[in-house]
Amino acid sequence: MGNHSSLLPLIYLLLAVLFIVGIKQLSSPKTARNGNLLAAFSMLAAILITSAQEKILTAPIMLIGILIGGGVGLLLAYRVKMTDMPQLVALFNGMGGGAAALVEGTELFEKLGAHAPLLLARTIPMTVGTAIGCITFSGSMVAFGKLQGLIGPKASKSFILKALTLAFAAIILISATFFLIRINPLVYEVLAVTAFIFGIVMVIPIGGADMPVVISLLNSFTGLSVAFAGFVLRNNLLIISGTLVGASGTLLTQLMCRAMNRSLSNVLFGAFGASPGGKGELAVSGSPSSNGSIKQISLDDAAVLLAYAKNVIIVPGYGLAVAQAQHQIRDLADLLGKKGVEVKYAIHPVAGRMPGHMNVLLAEANVPYPQLHEMDEINPEFPRTDLVLVVGANDVVNPAARATKTSPIYGMPILNVDQAEKVVVLKRGMSPGFAGIENELFYNPKTYMLFGDARETLQKLTAAVKEA
Repeated sequence: MGNHSSLLPLIYLLLAVLFIVGIKQLSSPKTARNGNLLAAFSMLAAILITSAQEKILTAPIMLIGILIGGGVGLLLAYRVKMTDMPQLVALFNGMGGGAAALVEGTELFEKLGAHAPLLLARTIPMTVGTAIGCITFSGSMVAFGKLQGLIGPKASKSFILKALTLAFAAIILISATFFLIRINPLVYEVLAVTAFIFGIVMVIPIGGADMPVVISLLNSFTGLSVAFAGFVLRNNLLIISGTLVGASGTLLTQLMCRAMNRSLSNVLFGAFGASPGGKGELAVSGSPSSNGSIKQISLDDAAVLLAYAKNVIIVPGYGLAVAQAQHQIRDLADLLGKKGVEVKYAIHPVAGRMPGHMNVLLAEANVPYPQLHEMDEINPEFPRTDLVLVVGANDVVNPAARATKTSPIYGMPILNVDQAEKVVVLKRGMSPGFAGIENELFYNPKTYMLFGDARETLQKLTAAVKEA
């Protein structure tokens, strides 16, 4: 037993290294799948070893837990659509934070029941971790509800909600302080319940346009809660993995805010973002606007423009995900490549409903990673591009962000699609994006609108390109 105990720190160190390598591999679509498996394996191994060492669970119970959890995970992996992936991420975030809070609470009541002394070195992370975990759980459930359509996606400027947010934040700070001064189960319960309610009132006012930032922020909260649970349990692997997730989530949140030219406080309390509305009726004619009029293009004409272009940039958006048209866009791009057309994809950081949504969507369709280009990399190429095909993207290509100071998205970095020689926008109708404003790109003289469902239209467009 002594030999085994002496080997445990080395085993944990190895698992921690594997976890870090796995997280690192998530930075590239080429290695993301292997990285995910590696990180999951290292964490599962750590859980099993810790449970066996501390005699927390028996082997049969651990096996049952693995079968139930693995079965649910496998079912979700096969059944959840790519359009619903943001909801699943929000759900996972919440479960992680909630689990960490439960671990910390269980540890507290076990120590109190055994009349064991509790030092500040454990009660501080226990208190902070519980608060963050409860906020993460309830906030993630609200984010899930908004993305799933169970809760209205519109932003709210309600003074009552803002006042409640401040009031519950104050109660959390007061109850946490009292708990640290004098350990009391009732004060701890007040802290946990208040943090749970705070998570709800904090996320409810935030609009659907800001859900990618909220999901990223809650992800960092999950990591912090897990790290604090590691301090409570004195488990180095939990501390390392939680800190990594917390740090990466925080950096990603900053990047997302920068991509929207917004501060985090503005995202959380600015009530920016509106519902994108429904899928919209299919447009049958150009609708006049104060910005001018739109120009429609036929499938055959669009096919000719694509087939005879030297280079084409494809800009995917949430509409592509809704239509589940990632495979069809890849088929079209492959066909254009065979015809000698250079094809690239322009990925905006906040396209879709979660960080990296478009990257994941296109990776599912086996789009070659070298064809994917981030905003800063691809923007200088638009002026030299013959044709841009926009599929389901809206606010991230709206020139109003650059030129219209009164626009709610003014200052947000966008893909400079309007600088290309020609633009074809594939869209169901003229409904606005998340920001709830008209897109000036649609009325640009060199923009052509191709109305229809993305999946069906891309299939027909591919067939027309073959004949062009």
